[in-house]
Amino acid sequence: MPDIVLGILGFVALFGFMVLRTPVAFAMLITGFLGTWILDGMNRATAVLVTETYSAVANYSLIVVPMFILLGNVASEAGFSRGLYDAAYAWVGRLRGGLASASVIGCAAFSAVSGSSVATAVTIGKVALPEMKRLGYGTGLSTGSIAAGGTLGFLIPPSTGFVMYAILTEESIGRLFMAGILPGILMMSLFMFAIWITTLRDPAAGPRGEKVALSRRFSTLLSALPLIAVIVVSIGGIYIGAFTPVEASGVGAALTVLFAFALRKIDLKGFGRAVIETVTTSTMLYMIVIGANVLNPFLSLTGVPSGLENGLAALGLGPYGTLVIILLTYVVLGMFLDGLAMLVITVPIYYPVIVALGFDPIWFGVIAVIVIEMGMITPPVGLNVFVVRNVAGDVALSTVFRGVLPFLLAMIACLLLIIAFPQIALTIPNSMFN
Repeated sequence: MPDIVLGILGFVALFGFMVLRTPVAFAMLITGFLGTWILDGMNRATAVLVTETYSAVANYSLIVVPMFILLGNVASEAGFSRGLYDAAYAWVGRLRGGLASASVIGCAAFSAVSGSSVATAVTIGKVALPEMKRLGYGTGLSTGSIAAGGTLGFLIPPSTGFVMYAILTEESIGRLFMAGILPGILMMSLFMFAIWITTLRDPAAGPRGEKVALSRRFSTLLSALPLIAVIVVSIGGIYIGAFTPVEASGVGAALTVLFAFALRKIDLKGFGRAVIETVTTSTMLYMIVIGANVLNPFLSLTGVPSGLENGLAALGLGPYGTLVIILLTYVVLGMFLDGLAMLVITVPIYYPVIVALGFDPIWFGVIAVIVIEMGMITPPVGLNVFVVRNVAGDVALSTVFRGVLPFLLAMIACLLLIIAFPQIALTIPNSMFN
């Protein structure tokens, strides 16, 4: 049997395991181990399992994952997210749909300390959804804005998506973090524009909030100051070169814990819950990395990446035509797979193709993350949609999916702008690292 056919069968087995609800990390690990065993013997498969497991766990760069997760969990447990939301509402709440816009801004700000779309959606959703319900917001707009706003956690640094992409491709985590800043701001702005358009068509969907005095607007910033300080120090420290991403994650986590205890926003019991949640989430992410590292040698042995590159080249679609095909496969996969699963399965295959086509790999990392974000709010999986629906409680799933449609169009607009103008993603990293 040709090796490439075995590689294709390996993908069939991989998706079969996931259909049977095998965790994606173990689906990749089992497929990679058995595939390598068949192609290169038991000794080789065992050696790959041992060495790749050790190298994944011992990877110094991966420390940013548990540190930033701890930062986000402590901030959530301490209630700092409420301060971000209140400050955003004080400044934009008077606008039509202002509460939904404040939710998006709150999601963007919390994304800068959590790195997780699900954590962002849950944290801001618990604060914002009851308020929007109280003020009579349309259910679709309220849930849609939280579900879409939560996806910013996968784009705005410290994004776990960028960390995974960097580890899989050996690109710079710092460059990827910086590349996500302007696209993140652009997407947040487009989300707010989508809210404005929605409320323009249906004013009852997003009524104006009460006017807040200027003095109170500035006072609300004080409640958000701890997290603002953490964002400025950690992300700003990376930008000016004071910290590496790993150092910034440690500094940010330490500052958040210090602020939480100093301001008496958290006790030892709450801190313990944050630590346990951090360990649980980090373990899952480490297992995904281990599974990907065991799967990738099997794919290399089968020649699937080079076969795909040759196949796409034979289509004669040119660089951008090939890019469209790749992005369309992400859209299809996003209907069935979790975002991180998509990333670790596809990047080792698509990355050589992107480099061969002459595209900037940092730019493609941003593009890939945005398309994966779209999968988080599209049926039938739409992880963020299910999360927000659970937080909202009594909302039909179809209502949430209808609510995210304007935001999905905004994401498509953001994607097209970054494809047309790559400097949106590359200006900051190129100014720092060149």
